Amino acid sequence: MSVQDISEVRRHMERLAADGIDVVRVTYPDLIGTDRARDVLLEELPRAMEHGLAFCRAVYHTSPQGDVVPVHGGLDAGLPDICVRPDLDTLLPLPWEPGVAACLGEVLDPATGAPAPESPRDLLQAVLARCAEHGLRPVVGPELEYFLCERDAAGGWRRYASDPGVVYTAGLRADPDNHLLRTLRQVRDLNIGVLSGNHEFDGGQFEINLVHSEAMSAADRAFRFKAAIKELARKEGRLATFMAKPFNDAGGSGFHLHLSSHDTEGRNAFDDPSGPYGLSATARHSVAGVMAHAPALAALLNPTVNSYKRFGPDTLAPWLIDWGLDNRSAMVRVPPERGSGARLELRLGDASANPYLAIAATIAAALLGVVAAEEPPAPLEGYGYDPARSAVLPGTLSEALDALEADTALAEVLGKDFTTSFLSYKRNEVERFQRHVTDWEFTEYAYHL
Repeated sequence: MSVQDISEVRRHMERLAADGIDVVRVTYPDLIGTDRARDVLLEELPRAMEHGLAFCRAVYHTSPQGDVVPVHGGLDAGLPDICVRPDLDTLLPLPWEPGVAACLGEVLDPATGAPAPESPRDLLQAVLARCAEHGLRPVVGPELEYFLCERDAAGGWRRYASDPGVVYTAGLRADPDNHLLRTLRQVRDLNIGVLSGNHEFDGGQFEINLVHSEAMSAADRAFRFKAAIKELARKEGRLATFMAKPFNDAGGSGFHLHLSSHDTEGRNAFDDPSGPYGLSATARHSVAGVMAHAPALAALLNPTVNSYKRFGPDTLAPWLIDWGLDNRSAMVRVPPERGSGARLELRLGDASANPYLAIAATIAAALLGVVAAEEPPAPLEGYGYDPARSAVLPGTLSEALDALEADTALAEVLGKDFTTSFLSYKRNEVERFQRHVTDWEFTEYAYHL
């Protein structure tokens, strides 16, 4: 580090120490969006800044069950390191962890000094650089839902406060232990741009909204939000899950993305009072691009075997590739606001999606539409879910992965190395699921066959 860098680190350390902070938690997202981290004692921060923190690159290739998936650059390369350097500009004290501040980490290949090929945050940065070449700075508003669970008598998990019919409510009727109020205040104090929260459609399901911002900030905040919600639930002795559809008798949890863009003058590039539907050509082309690449997008916005159990007719989750004006039964909804509020809402994603990958892929598809100057078809009118009117989205993760592999234009924007790694990792997930004997199979077949 230069003398100037050392001086800057010392200033950060003095400020943290004055605030009672003696540990810095350095976090970064893996391929599935889980936070990986290391706690660094404050006095060791200069060393961490100078040399970085060594992690095994195969952290990107590790399954939720702890298996190392054979992805190129991991096992076959002898399990080499990645280097994670704290980004002190992202430091935030953790309200629920006295003495701890967290920051994001910059992930590098120690051999080259370049970003690690699987780094989701660097992938988003590369996509945003492509947008900047076209004079666009994407703006994103994330909407995330989750289920809160508590232990049942058998040691498993059941939905917390599972009373039906309490959609869009707040207070004790839907939340007898005030989980939402307590959590809302804690994530507010984390300073990640929380707006509001409410009980969602199904028992034990909640939604907390984040402010819109430029895309990287939105992804960082959504990533930190998901990690915070899971951590706070553990403090309550509960489990918060962003799994797409955790229960057979309930709906799923979405990750809706509101997307617009600033132009080089800082104006909303999606607004045009004289354009069709009050939308600019950039907005219409973005809608067309998202629709054209929707089958491949599903692999990144619906990234698990479970994701596809959320889809289907009459679920209010997308099933078809369509768009509509203020129509929640469409995959792409254009809300009624215009002017500075003009935007599209992609309702495809589920809450299990990695925020960096979901946002990067959506922006990449929109950009491809802008470059191709494509126009979308006529918008959906009335209630959707009619496959005679629109193409059907992939019905399984395997189909979505095949679509991503076949979509060479989208893969080129996302990067060949990343796409190859992601496909290998996720196809292993499909293979493991196909070999696993489920409870449904035993119940269906064992007694009769």
